[in-house]
Amino acid sequence: MAKTVGVIGGGQLARMMIPAALELGVSIRVLAETEGMSASIAASAVGDYRDLDAVLEFARTVDVVTFDHEHVPQPVLRALVEEGIPVHPGPDALQYAQDKLLMRQKLSELGVPVPEWAAVESPEQLDAFLKDHGGRAVVKTARGGYDGKGVRVIGGPTEADDWFAALAEDGNGGSLLVEELVDFRRELAQQVARRPSGDIVPWPVVETVQRDGICAEVVAPAPGAAGRVAELSEDIAFRIAEGLGVTGALAVELFETRDGRVLVNELAMRPHNSGHWTIDGSTTSQFEQHLRAVLDLPLGATGTLRPWSMMINVLGGPDGATMPDRYAEAMREHPTAKFHSYQKESRPGRKVGHVTVCGDDLDEVAYQARGAAAFFDD
Repeated sequence: MAKTVGVIGGGQLARMMIPAALELGVSIRVLAETEGMSASIAASAVGDYRDLDAVLEFARTVDVVTFDHEHVPQPVLRALVEEGIPVHPGPDALQYAQDKLLMRQKLSELGVPVPEWAAVESPEQLDAFLKDHGGRAVVKTARGGYDGKGVRVIGGPTEADDWFAALAEDGNGGSLLVEELVDFRRELAQQVARRPSGDIVPWPVVETVQRDGICAEVVAPAPGAAGRVAELSEDIAFRIAEGLGVTGALAVELFETRDGRVLVNELAMRPHNSGHWTIDGSTTSQFEQHLRAVLDLPLGATGTLRPWSMMINVLGGPDGATMPDRYAEAMREHPTAKFHSYQKESRPGRKVGHVTVCGDDLDEVAYQARGAAAFFDD
């Protein structure tokens, strides 16, 4: 099986596909946005993912195209399909990860549980939603948001005036998404992988901890989720993967509410931050599984290698240094920890790497993981 996978986007997700590709004997090529990105070791081309000519030139050198992010425009995606190039996930699925309003509409049609929502085009419509939902709500831009960007909790109709003004200036019309402010107990994430022939496999549902809108910690499996919550989460992800025709890895971010509901928050049709623990903690990592799926190979087992895994994101990184500059001391103090650098320079709020610890006792796993990650904080 001599296959070449092309990844559009040169970030850390593309970087973490590289070891899995080497182990599978798969060639991997990356279209990076700029020189020196995380996945530069496999970057065979540098170009703008919005430039049809650049993307087509790259795609013609590979057997299948997949993604490090969901931002490639629909016209570019559809041109690849028209060229006969396999694209996974395809544009029909990716449109729902690119546009939150389309996603909410489609999930509602599929009967998947989501927060109460509406598309609003004016402060007056936003005010009406607020009055019907206790005076507070979450407002989101339909496109482009990630890691907390493009999301606001509001308590008045004028608090999104700048976003309405931006829509008006754009000249293409459009709406904002407003949702009920969910009273959740915790946030969860359910990952599955689906191959083009239709087979789907899930990983255990995990608990995620967000700080300032960015994922900070992941515990796998989610404590106390066995039974009803795990079954609901898995059923939701299967219905989405099948209903949207997703191929490759799919992450479904969820709210577990205080009144016992499990609701969909966001979708990602690619490897996802909530699944980094699988590199060290699962029989098959999300990166290997994603490659298997887009190549339509049999999917791997997804059980845990130890009872517990905890992944800690390194956000910002050490001042004036990189993660590897601190490795010797961190490794000496926490020999059970696994360290993953994204080859990024430190910058406030930036994801520069992660640390994972697996073990039999959750308290000890958490102590070791947080202690190891602390070596990269200043």
